[in-house]
Amino acid sequence: MATEEVNKPSSLPPYPEMIMKALEGLDEPNGSNKSAISKYIESTYGELPEGHITLLSHHLNKMKDSGELVFLKNNYMKPDPDAPPKRGRGRPPKPKDPLPAGTVLSPPRPRGRPPKDPNAPPKSPKSKPSAGSGRPRGRPKKIQRGAAAAAPPPPLSPPTTPGRGRGRPPKVKPQLTEVSVEL
Repeated sequence: MATEEVNKPSSLPPYPEMIMKALEGLDEPNGSNKSAISKYIESTYGELPEGHITLLSHHLNKMKDSGELVFLKNNYMKPDPDAPPKRGRGRPPKPKDPLPAGTVLSPPRPRGRPPKDPNAPPKSPKSKPSAGSGRPRGRPKKIQRGAAAAAPPPPLSPPTTPGRGRGRPPKVKPQLTEVSVEL
């Protein structure tokens, strides 16, 4: 910023002043765009610094943000003094009640869960009171049965004794008995 002011000739007024005079001189009803403002300044003041376009853009944005100029449809114009102040997007903030004198505000709490203390001893698990049924929550543990559970499972091989085979057993048909019919 300091180099910009060193480079510009001393005969030139400040950029905000030149911009306001350009808007008054052009006097367009819908405002003036950046190129029209630049051409007016060049024709009026003649010799300008090297980075004139960059300086102009910087000052136009600065004046737009501060409210000195209104930017509408790619044109810059002076704000209307009778127009209501422009509201931002969203819901307006609630008005705050003034605090009594002598009140000291503490810094706001940070968001989220506080970090764990690495030097703190581990906590012992707490036993929660039961719901009243006497049984613990969740799926019951698997109960192993006697010595059969302790022995390893037998290797997979065809059974040597006639036992139950694979699949559905055949349907048992009842024995037919002879019935004699006398006439």
